[in-house]
Amino acid sequence: MKHYLLLAAIFGWLITPIITVSAHSADAHRETIEKHDEAEGHAHADGNEHSEHGEETDNHEEESKADITPESVQRMGIVINTAAPAMVNQTIPLTGRITLNQNTRADVRARFEGIVRSVNVNWGERVEKGQVLAVIESNESLQDYNITAPISGVVLERNTNTGDVANSDVLFVIADLSNVWAKFHVFPRDASYVQSGQRVSIHTLENDKNASGKVDMLFPTADELSQTQIAIVVLSNPERAWKPGMTIEGDVSVAETEAQITVKASALQKMEDLGDVVFVKEGNSFIPRPVKKGRKNDSYVEIIQGLKAGEAYVSDGSFIVKSDILKATAAHSH
Repeated sequence: MKHYLLLAAIFGWLITPIITVSAHSADAHRETIEKHDEAEGHAHADGNEHSEHGEETDNHEEESKADITPESVQRMGIVINTAAPAMVNQTIPLTGRITLNQNTRADVRARFEGIVRSVNVNWGERVEKGQVLAVIESNESLQDYNITAPISGVVLERNTNTGDVANSDVLFVIADLSNVWAKFHVFPRDASYVQSGQRVSIHTLENDKNASGKVDMLFPTADELSQTQIAIVVLSNPERAWKPGMTIEGDVSVAETEAQITVKASALQKMEDLGDVVFVKEGNSFIPRPVKKGRKNDSYVEIIQGLKAGEAYVSDGSFIVKSDILKATAAHSH
């Protein structure tokens, strides 16, 4: 037992200086690094990154590109164009709804009070001008007379049934839906720019329906609830695609000027961490270039930062290039 205690004491005496020296060396090494950082201006407390971090960022940007052969470009339908000047409309965005054309709507009433003997049409039914809608027995003559459709259209309301008493109330509402109103709200800040006759590009929120027209009417009064002025665009609607109640957006053209650098509207894509990009062609590589947009119309977008005139870019098929880059990035991350 005494021999064991003696050996433990000797071993403890031997390792104590080693531990002390190691701790001292670590402190000295850390102090040396801190002094080196301060001397070189690399101290992390300053918020500056080491040069290696910048190299990593450059490498990451280098990876964010698509390498596509000319044969594949042609096969996939990718179209290359050059950034160039073009006439671009200055537009003001508007919001609104599709409503009935109040000039092609008819509220049908009885000519004389009486008992409704029969009703010949239903809600949603298509009727022709002159078609009999209902038969009423007059209280004065006790004779039947017909209520006929004053216009051709669709029955949107039927407010009577057989046996009811017909008076001055509206019995039927008929609307011709072959054309409708795009009813827009113009805010006070834009009211001085919007005028009758200006062109308007119209689309649904989902952008699955598009049309163009002109400001046909600009109401001189303001809407009481929104305090906006009402602008009306009459839309042709032969296929009944524009349905009253739809929420819509429109861009009214208030001026047209030449932009020095433009790209096709189909060229723009959004990418995470980059925002709006245009894919610039360099050799067989397509590189996402962040850009800042200016004015636009249905066909072209002005580029005010990020692109030079004459640079080659993907004008059509940009979504294919974006997909290719995202696939390559995902594969690299794994």
